[in-house]
Amino acid sequence: MNYSLSQLPERTAKPREQGFTMVMDKGLSVREAEDFLEVGAAYTDIVKLGWATSYVTGNLKRKLAVYKEAGVPVYFGGTLFEAFIVRNQFDDYRRLLDEFGMEYAEVSDGSIDLVHEEKLEFIRQLSQQVKVLSEVGSKDAEKIIPPYKWIQQMRTELEAGAVKVIGEAREAGNVGLFRSTGEVRSGLVEEILTQIPFEKILWEAPQKAQQVWFIKLLGANVNLGNIAPNEIVSLETIRLGLRGDTFTHFLDMDNVHEMFKPEAKTPGKPGTSMPRG
Repeated sequence: MNYSLSQLPERTAKPREQGFTMVMDKGLSVREAEDFLEVGAAYTDIVKLGWATSYVTGNLKRKLAVYKEAGVPVYFGGTLFEAFIVRNQFDDYRRLLDEFGMEYAEVSDGSIDLVHEEKLEFIRQLSQQVKVLSEVGSKDAEKIIPPYKWIQQMRTELEAGAVKVIGEAREAGNVGLFRSTGEVRSGLVEEILTQIPFEKILWEAPQKAQQVWFIKLLGANVNLGNIAPNEIVSLETIRLGLRGDTFTHFLDMDNVHEMFKPEAKTPGKPGTSMPRG
């Protein structure tokens, strides 16, 4: 960091299991990826090439090399996995991962109806080849999955070999974990946390209000995903209590300067400014 401040929450260091940040690349050029990494590499644990954008991205191998040189792993979005599965091309997908040197793969069924045991088998097979991130939840806003099923699926997918389970929200943050307005389904999240280890869940939270909600609930080292490249530095300041949304959340109020304590703000008390006549 550029200078010293006290009373900041301790952030885990890369490579980390907690405080993990996944950035979504929705089609950055090679130069844009370089610019993003110049300021964001230190705060980014992994990059997802959103849905199937990798199919149409020019200079894909050059861009992947840029991320690799910066020490940031990349993976293809879950929709690409589903596009291969629905066409009965699972073996082609596995070859694709090898061809592009992927260390991670996402297994999801947000756009297709996949028998859960089949999904588990895909996780088992892929986990022998790469690290698997398994997404739970539907991209269909009308499809409401009850909490017990989220928990059941997350647990069995971790047991099948996934290194983390992803809570679905789409790139807009308006399905799955969230209502169409972007509001967090807080009861769902809290129920999931009673059964699934905190560090094993990657919460998709593209909207600032969603990021703030999770950080206030679970602390600076909550795992968050679907972060826009131009929001990565902003998110880090929210994690550290250096933006208004979480400014007082991590402060020890017993050690805050007297003039800023609530009781010091009563008009007429020492340390407060009185209006000028």
